[in-house]
Amino acid sequence: MSQFVLASGSPRRRQLLARLGLEFTVLAPDVDETRLPEEPADVYVRRIAGLNAATIMEGIVLAADTTVVLDGQVMGKPGGPTEAVEMLTRLSGMTHTVFSGVCSNGPAGLLSKVVRTDVTMAKLAPGQIDWYVATGEPLDKAGAYGMQGIGMALVANLVGSVSNVIGLPLDTAVALLTRQGVEVMGG
Repeated sequence: MSQFVLASGSPRRRQLLARLGLEFTVLAPDVDETRLPEEPADVYVRRIAGLNAATIMEGIVLAADTTVVLDGQVMGKPGGPTEAVEMLTRLSGMTHTVFSGVCSNGPAGLLSKVVRTDVTMAKLAPGQIDWYVATGEPLDKAGAYGMQGIGMALVANLVGSVSNVIGLPLDTAVALLTRQGVEVMGG
């Protein structure tokens, strides 16, 4: 029997939680993830994570949403290779912020937290960007790069949670699940 429900279709979130040896069911809710006009990124990811957690009506639920912000502009998943190149060109040599909203819903009620990580990209040559985009890795990731893969080579510095940049700050997920009564990491 599963201990909780992961309300997410993200394979990266599934992989991160599975590494902890947790048993869970995956249900990807169908919610409108449109960002509201002028909605700050941290408010946006908390809202979407909360919507995802509240949509599943069975057991203890964990949900998350992650976005990348550069100079106040939210960068979602690229629409294709051309947009991925544009995103990576903008991120090259710059520091951006990754926000994840994490929410749990269960006996302790609806609990949420927003985690922030600042990431500085290496200065990338156009050929490096083209090569990376051609791998296909950046096409389904906010900001057009993946820390869990070869995209890690693009990052010069990181302040905060590595797992947050991958899509789920594990320390926060563990804390929220524990508060809901899920036994995590022997606790």
